[in-house]
Amino acid sequence: MSKSNTRVMTTHVPVSMADWSARADERDQLTQEALTEVDAGQVIDHQAVLAWADSLDSDQPLPVPR
Repeated sequence: MSKSNTRVMTTHVPVSMADWSARADERDQLTQEALTEVDAGQVIDHQAVLAWADSLDSDQPLPVPR
């Protein structure tokens, strides 16, 4: 029989810790999705973002880069 790399655990934790864990899982999922987009070349040019950010306090801000 092969050794398992997982364990089943049942435990009581404070609600705040459970909420934190759920948010951490969501952040991890969003990060993985973003990295997949980067790998697929779905990125926005850094200079375009900087120009947009610099324009935000002007009379005619640039549109959000896409």
